[in-house]
Amino acid sequence: MSFSKKMKQKAIARQRVLVLPEGTEKRTVMAARQIIDEKIAKGVVLLGEQDQVKALAAELSVSLDGITVIDPSSSEKREAYASEYYQLRNHKGMSEEQAYEQIAEPLKYGAMMARLGDAHAMVAGAENTTGDVLRASFQIIGTKPGIKSASSCFVMETSMTDLGAEGSFIFSDCATIPNPSAEQLAEIAMASAESCSTYLEAEPVVAMLSYSTKGSASGDLVDKVVEATRILNERAPDLKADGELQLDAAIIEKVGSSKAPDSSVAGHANTLIFPDLQAGNIGYKLVQRLAGAEAYGPILQGFARPVSDLSRGCSVEDIVVTSAITLSQD
Repeated sequence: MSFSKKMKQKAIARQRVLVLPEGTEKRTVMAARQIIDEKIAKGVVLLGEQDQVKALAAELSVSLDGITVIDPSSSEKREAYASEYYQLRNHKGMSEEQAYEQIAEPLKYGAMMARLGDAHAMVAGAENTTGDVLRASFQIIGTKPGIKSASSCFVMETSMTDLGAEGSFIFSDCATIPNPSAEQLAEIAMASAESCSTYLEAEPVVAMLSYSTKGSASGDLVDKVVEATRILNERAPDLKADGELQLDAAIIEKVGSSKAPDSSVAGHANTLIFPDLQAGNIGYKLVQRLAGAEAYGPILQGFARPVSDLSRGCSVEDIVVTSAITLSQD
Protein backbone atom coordinates (compact mmCIF):
# COMPACT_ATOMS: atom_id res chain seq x y z
CA MET A 1 0.00 0.00 0.00
CA SER A 2 1.32 3.46 -0.89
CA PHE A 3 2.23 5.99 1.78
CA SER A 4 -0.61 8.32 0.74
CA LYS A 5 -3.18 5.55 1.13
CA LYS A 6 -1.75 4.61 4.53
CA MET A 7 -2.05 8.20 5.72
CA LYS A 8 -5.62 8.47 4.45
CA GLN A 9 -6.56 5.28 6.28
CA LYS A 10 -4.92 6.55 9.47
CA ALA A 11 -6.76 9.87 9.24
CA ILE A 12 -10.05 8.09 8.54
CA ALA A 13 -9.56 5.99 11.67
CA ARG A 14 -8.83 9.04 13.84
CA GLN A 15 -11.70 11.26 12.63
CA ARG A 16 -10.42 14.69 13.57
CA VAL A 17 -11.28 18.27 12.63
CA LEU A 18 -9.24 20.17 10.02
CA VAL A 19 -9.11 23.91 9.42
CA LEU A 20 -8.26 25.24 5.95
CA PRO A 21 -7.72 29.02 6.24
CA GLU A 22 -7.73 29.61 2.47
CA GLY A 23 -11.47 29.13 2.07
CA THR A 24 -11.76 31.43 -0.94
CA GLU A 25 -9.16 29.49 -2.96
CA LYS A 26 -10.52 27.10 -5.61
CA ARG A 27 -8.33 24.05 -5.01
CA THR A 28 -8.88 24.34 -1.26
CA VAL A 29 -12.66 24.31 -1.61
CA MET A 30 -12.50 21.28 -3.91
CA ALA A 31 -10.12 19.52 -1.52
CA ALA A 32 -12.44 20.19 1.41
CA ARG A 33 -15.25 18.44 -0.44
CA GLN A 34 -13.04 15.43 -1.21
CA ILE A 35 -11.79 15.21 2.39
CA ILE A 36 -15.36 15.06 3.67
CA ASP A 37 -16.51 12.64 0.96
CA GLU A 38 -13.60 10.28 1.68
CA LYS A 39 -14.20 10.66 5.44
CA ILE A 40 -10.57 11.71 5.97
CA ALA A 41 -11.75 14.17 8.63
CA LYS A 42 -14.71 14.31 10.97
CA GLY A 43 -15.12 17.94 10.00
CA VAL A 44 -13.55 20.55 7.75
CA VAL A 45 -13.63 24.29 8.48
CA LEU A 46 -13.13 26.74 5.62
CA LEU A 47 -12.23 30.28 6.64
CA GLY A 48 -13.37 33.26 4.63
CA GLU A 49 -16.18 35.70 4.05
CA GLN A 50 -19.35 33.60 3.91
CA ASP A 51 -20.76 34.95 0.67
CA GLN A 52 -17.42 34.65 -1.12
CA VAL A 53 -16.94 31.04 -0.06
CA LYS A 54 -20.51 30.12 -1.04
CA ALA A 55 -20.21 31.90 -4.40
CA LEU A 56 -16.95 30.09 -5.18
CA ALA A 57 -18.45 26.74 -4.20
CA ALA A 58 -21.45 27.40 -6.49
CA GLU A 59 -19.11 28.36 -9.34
CA LEU A 60 -17.23 25.09 -8.86
CA SER A 61 -20.44 23.07 -8.41
CA VAL A 62 -19.12 21.98 -5.02
CA SER A 63 -21.56 21.23 -2.24
CA LEU A 64 -20.72 22.66 1.18
CA ASP A 65 -22.79 20.02 2.98
CA GLY A 66 -20.81 18.81 5.99
CA ILE A 67 -18.33 21.69 5.67
CA THR A 68 -18.30 24.55 8.16
CA VAL A 69 -17.65 28.05 6.85
CA ILE A 70 -16.42 30.65 9.35
CA ASP A 71 -15.77 34.32 8.68
CA PRO A 72 -13.11 35.28 11.26
CA SER A 73 -14.13 38.93 11.17
CA SER A 74 -17.68 38.17 12.35
CA SER A 75 -17.03 35.00 14.34
CA GLU A 76 -18.49 34.79 17.83
CA LYS A 77 -15.08 33.55 19.00
CA ARG A 78 -13.13 36.51 17.62
CA GLU A 79 -12.98 38.32 20.96
CA ALA A 80 -11.85 35.24 22.90
CA TYR A 81 -9.26 34.41 20.26
CA ALA A 82 -8.03 38.02 20.28
CA SER A 83 -7.66 37.90 24.06
CA GLU A 84 -5.54 34.74 23.83
CA TYR A 85 -3.47 36.27 21.02
CA TYR A 86 -2.88 39.40 23.10
CA GLN A 87 -1.61 37.29 26.00
CA LEU A 88 0.83 35.60 23.64
CA ARG A 89 2.13 38.78 22.00
CA ASN A 90 1.78 41.66 24.46
CA HIS A 91 5.41 41.21 25.55
CA LYS A 92 6.30 42.15 21.96
CA GLY A 93 4.38 45.39 22.30
CA MET A 94 1.08 44.26 20.78
CA SER A 95 -1.99 46.13 22.00
CA GLU A 96 -5.41 44.60 22.60
CA GLU A 97 -6.74 46.54 19.60
CA GLN A 98 -4.00 45.16 17.35
CA ALA A 99 -4.67 41.63 18.56
CA TYR A 100 -8.40 42.01 17.82
CA GLU A 101 -7.61 43.34 14.33
CA GLN A 102 -4.98 40.74 13.42
CA ILE A 103 -6.82 37.66 14.67
CA ALA A 104 -9.35 38.23 11.88
CA GLU A 105 -6.62 37.24 9.41
CA PRO A 106 -7.49 33.67 8.33
CA LEU A 107 -4.02 32.20 8.93
CA LYS A 108 -3.89 33.54 12.46
CA TYR A 109 -7.49 32.61 13.19
CA GLY A 110 -6.84 29.08 11.90
CA ALA A 111 -3.67 28.77 13.97
CA MET A 112 -5.65 29.83 17.04
CA MET A 113 -8.28 27.20 16.31
CA ALA A 114 -5.51 24.61 16.35
CA ARG A 115 -3.91 26.06 19.49
CA LEU A 116 -7.16 25.98 21.46
CA GLY A 117 -8.28 22.59 20.18
CA ASP A 118 -11.20 23.83 18.07
CA ALA A 119 -9.41 22.07 15.21
CA HIS A 120 -6.84 19.31 15.46
CA ALA A 121 -4.73 20.51 12.53
CA MET A 122 -4.23 23.37 10.08
CA VAL A 123 -3.14 23.13 6.45
CA ALA A 124 -2.38 26.22 4.36
CA GLY A 125 -0.05 27.55 1.68
CA ALA A 126 -2.02 27.16 -1.55
CA GLU A 127 -2.04 30.95 -1.87
CA ASN A 128 0.01 32.11 1.14
CA THR A 129 3.81 32.00 1.27
CA THR A 130 5.70 29.57 3.46
CA GLY A 131 6.88 32.56 5.48
CA ASP A 132 3.29 33.63 6.18
CA VAL A 133 2.25 30.13 7.26
CA LEU A 134 5.31 29.68 9.47
CA ARG A 135 4.93 33.13 11.04
CA ALA A 136 1.34 32.50 12.11
CA SER A 137 2.27 29.05 13.37
CA PHE A 138 5.27 30.23 15.38
CA GLN A 139 3.42 33.18 16.91
CA ILE A 140 0.29 31.29 17.90
CA ILE A 141 0.83 27.53 17.95
CA GLY A 142 4.46 27.58 19.03
CA THR A 143 6.83 24.65 19.30
CA LYS A 144 6.74 21.51 21.44
CA PRO A 145 8.39 21.54 24.87
CA GLY A 146 12.15 21.22 24.51
CA ILE A 147 12.08 22.31 20.86
CA LYS A 148 13.11 25.85 19.99
CA SER A 149 13.14 25.59 16.19
CA ALA A 150 10.49 23.93 14.08
CA SER A 151 11.78 22.16 10.99
CA SER A 152 10.55 19.99 8.14
CA CYS A 153 10.97 16.55 6.66
CA PHE A 154 10.18 14.63 3.52
CA VAL A 155 8.95 11.06 3.43
CA MET A 156 10.85 9.41 0.60
CA GLU A 157 9.29 6.23 -0.76
CA THR A 158 11.62 4.16 -2.96
CA SER A 159 11.47 0.73 -4.60
CA MET A 160 14.62 -0.39 -2.75
CA THR A 161 12.84 -2.41 -0.08
CA ASP A 162 16.09 -3.77 1.40
CA LEU A 163 17.06 -0.26 2.52
CA GLY A 164 15.67 2.01 5.22
CA ALA A 165 12.19 1.12 6.44
CA GLU A 166 11.26 -1.27 3.61
CA GLY A 167 12.43 1.31 1.09
CA SER A 168 11.14 4.41 2.85
CA PHE A 169 13.13 7.14 4.59
CA ILE A 170 12.76 10.39 6.47
CA PHE A 171 14.93 13.17 4.96
CA SER A 172 15.39 16.29 7.08
CA ASP A 173 15.67 19.28 7.05
CA CYS A 174 15.04 19.95 3.37
CA ALA A 175 12.92 23.11 3.45
CA THR A 176 13.06 25.21 6.61
CA ILE A 177 16.37 26.03 8.36
CA PRO A 178 19.14 27.09 5.93
CA ASN A 179 22.20 26.64 8.14
CA PRO A 180 21.26 24.95 11.42
CA SER A 181 23.52 25.14 14.44
CA ALA A 182 24.62 21.97 16.20
CA GLU A 183 21.80 22.42 18.71
CA GLN A 184 19.26 22.92 15.92
CA LEU A 185 20.54 19.80 14.14
CA ALA A 186 19.96 17.82 17.32
CA GLU A 187 16.41 19.20 17.56
CA ILE A 188 15.80 18.38 13.89
CA ALA A 189 16.95 14.82 14.57
CA MET A 190 14.62 14.42 17.56
CA ALA A 191 11.63 15.75 15.62
CA SER A 192 12.53 13.59 12.62
CA ALA A 193 12.71 10.49 14.79
CA GLU A 194 9.15 11.20 15.91
CA SER A 195 8.16 11.66 12.26
CA CYS A 196 9.68 8.28 11.46
CA SER A 197 7.58 6.62 14.14
CA THR A 198 4.43 8.43 12.98
CA TYR A 199 4.74 8.12 9.22
CA LEU A 200 6.90 5.06 8.60
CA GLU A 201 5.61 3.22 11.67
CA ALA A 202 9.15 1.99 12.25
CA GLU A 203 11.71 2.33 15.01
CA PRO A 204 13.80 5.40 14.14
CA VAL A 205 17.42 4.72 13.19
CA VAL A 206 18.94 8.18 12.86
CA ALA A 207 22.08 9.01 10.89
CA MET A 208 23.71 12.43 11.25
CA LEU A 209 25.14 12.88 7.77
CA SER A 210 28.44 14.44 6.77
CA TYR A 211 31.16 14.10 4.16
CA SER A 212 33.12 12.30 6.87
CA THR A 213 32.61 9.00 8.67
CA LYS A 214 33.93 8.75 12.21
CA GLY A 215 36.88 11.09 11.74
CA SER A 216 37.81 10.21 8.16
CA ALA A 217 37.90 13.96 7.47
CA SER A 218 38.06 17.06 9.64
CA GLY A 219 36.96 20.67 9.62
CA ASP A 220 34.29 23.01 10.92
CA LEU A 221 31.50 21.35 8.94
CA VAL A 222 32.36 17.94 10.38
CA ASP A 223 32.76 19.38 13.88
CA LYS A 224 29.20 20.75 13.78
CA VAL A 225 27.77 17.31 13.01
CA VAL A 226 29.91 15.67 15.69
CA GLU A 227 28.68 18.21 18.26
CA ALA A 228 25.08 17.78 17.12
CA THR A 229 25.40 14.02 17.60
CA ARG A 230 26.78 14.55 21.11
CA ILE A 231 23.86 16.83 22.02
CA LEU A 232 21.37 14.39 20.51
CA ASN A 233 22.76 11.39 22.41
CA GLU A 234 22.72 13.42 25.63
CA ARG A 235 19.10 14.58 25.20
CA ALA A 236 17.70 11.36 23.79
CA PRO A 237 19.90 8.54 25.13
CA ASP A 238 17.39 5.83 24.20
CA LEU A 239 17.23 6.93 20.56
CA LYS A 240 19.23 4.83 18.13
CA ALA A 241 21.33 7.61 16.55
CA ASP A 242 24.91 8.04 15.40
CA GLY A 243 27.20 10.32 13.44
CA GLU A 244 29.09 11.62 11.72
CA LEU A 245 28.33 9.24 8.86
CA GLN A 246 28.64 9.46 5.10
CA LEU A 247 25.47 8.60 3.21
CA ASP A 248 26.69 5.22 1.94
CA ALA A 249 27.91 4.25 5.41
CA ALA A 250 24.52 5.23 6.82
CA ILE A 251 22.31 3.11 4.57
CA ILE A 252 24.43 0.34 2.98
CA GLU A 253 25.19 -2.47 5.42
CA LYS A 254 28.42 -3.60 3.77
CA VAL A 255 29.80 -0.05 3.68
CA GLY A 256 28.63 0.73 7.18
CA SER A 257 30.24 -2.36 8.68
CA SER A 258 33.51 -1.44 6.95
CA LYS A 259 33.62 2.29 7.75
CA ALA A 260 31.93 2.26 11.17
CA PRO A 261 32.07 -1.31 12.51
CA ASP A 262 31.14 -0.29 16.05
CA SER A 263 28.01 1.64 15.05
CA SER A 264 24.54 0.14 15.48
CA VAL A 265 23.18 2.73 13.05
CA ALA A 266 25.63 2.45 10.16
CA GLY A 267 24.13 0.50 7.29
CA HIS A 268 20.64 0.51 8.80
CA ALA A 269 19.51 4.15 8.95
CA ASN A 270 15.97 5.09 7.98
CA THR A 271 16.09 8.71 9.19
CA LEU A 272 18.68 10.89 7.48
CA ILE A 273 19.65 14.25 8.97
CA PHE A 274 21.41 16.48 6.47
CA PRO A 275 23.95 19.03 7.76
CA ASP A 276 22.24 21.99 6.08
CA LEU A 277 19.36 22.97 3.84
CA GLN A 278 21.39 22.91 0.62
CA ALA A 279 22.45 19.31 1.15
CA GLY A 280 18.95 18.23 2.20
CA ASN A 281 17.15 19.95 -0.65
CA ILE A 282 19.59 18.67 -3.27
CA GLY A 283 19.53 15.20 -1.73
CA TYR A 284 15.78 14.68 -1.78
CA LYS A 285 15.47 15.99 -5.34
CA LEU A 286 18.26 13.71 -6.56
CA VAL A 287 16.54 10.67 -5.08
CA GLN A 288 13.16 11.82 -6.38
CA ARG A 289 14.33 12.45 -9.95
CA LEU A 290 17.05 9.85 -10.49
CA ALA A 291 15.65 6.99 -8.42
CA GLY A 292 12.00 7.69 -9.26
CA ALA A 293 11.12 7.98 -5.59
CA GLU A 294 7.89 9.49 -4.32
CA ALA A 295 8.58 12.58 -2.20
CA TYR A 296 5.90 13.61 0.31
CA GLY A 297 6.43 16.99 1.91
CA PRO A 298 7.71 19.24 3.15
CA ILE A 299 6.00 18.13 6.35
CA LEU A 300 6.45 20.59 9.20
CA GLN A 301 7.63 19.09 12.48
CA GLY A 302 8.30 20.37 15.96
CA PHE A 303 5.14 22.47 16.32
CA ALA A 304 2.94 22.02 19.38
CA ARG A 305 -0.05 21.27 17.15
CA PRO A 306 -0.12 19.67 13.68
CA VAL A 307 0.32 22.21 10.89
CA SER A 308 1.45 21.83 7.28
CA ASP A 309 2.56 24.18 4.54
CA LEU A 310 1.56 23.60 0.92
CA SER A 311 3.32 24.56 -2.28
CA ARG A 312 1.47 27.33 -4.10
CA GLY A 313 1.59 25.07 -7.15
CA CYS A 314 -0.18 22.24 -5.33
CA SER A 315 -2.97 20.19 -6.82
CA VAL A 316 -6.27 19.31 -5.15
CA GLU A 317 -4.92 15.83 -4.43
CA ASP A 318 -1.80 17.34 -2.89
CA ILE A 319 -4.00 19.25 -0.45
CA VAL A 320 -5.99 16.11 0.35
CA VAL A 321 -2.90 13.97 0.97
CA THR A 322 -1.15 16.69 3.00
CA SER A 323 -4.29 17.05 5.09
CA ALA A 324 -4.37 13.31 5.73
CA ILE A 325 -0.69 13.36 6.74
CA THR A 326 -1.28 16.29 9.09
CA LEU A 327 -4.39 14.76 10.64
CA SER A 328 -2.39 11.60 11.32
CA GLN A 329 -0.05 13.43 13.69
CA ASP A 330 -0.55 13.22 17.45
